[in-house]
Amino acid sequence: MDPYELFASWYKEELESNRSVIPSACCLSTNGLDGFPNARFVSLKSFSENGFIITGPTVSRKGMELDASGKTALTFWWTETQKQVRIQGIADMIPDDVAKQFFAERDRASQLVSIMSQQGKEDMEPGKLLKDFEEALNSDAALSLEKPSNWGGYLVKPIRIEFMQFRENRFHERWLFLKADEEWKLLQLQP
Repeated sequence: MDPYELFASWYKEELESNRSVIPSACCLSTNGLDGFPNARFVSLKSFSENGFIITGPTVSRKGMELDASGKTALTFWWTETQKQVRIQGIADMIPDDVAKQFFAERDRASQLVSIMSQQGKEDMEPGKLLKDFEEALNSDAALSLEKPSNWGGYLVKPIRIEFMQFRENRFHERWLFLKADEEWKLLQLQP
């Protein structure tokens, strides 16, 4: 059994089961710069046998934390199918040309927010950023937007992937894939 094929199958099943939620939403956990664990929800942009790609500002807290240690976790919870996937791995920056492609795929509003906002910084003039955003969105300048230099992506290369199928009787089915010597070892875990 291949973990990437299993992930693709579960992802597709959730997507087909529930169109009102986004199965790409996942919790990204990092080692905080202050020593505390840090978690936030992000959107999975792509996945393949190479790993899982997320994007965003590289100078944000998440970007700085990923750059500092690289150790990270992604957690997916899919309500409709009652499935959870936990991925632990090492995050590396994706090449800038690949990041540019992901940026180009974003809608104009998302591109503008990425250009105009310094994600996570204190808002010294509440309301001004929104006003500036709305003006820029309605201007011709919003038609051609370049990826800012502080925006990129990370490829999370897993070393562990755990799949859990929840059961009403609490005997959840759990499979753990461990990467060793470039091969996946599969373990069945107790509930």
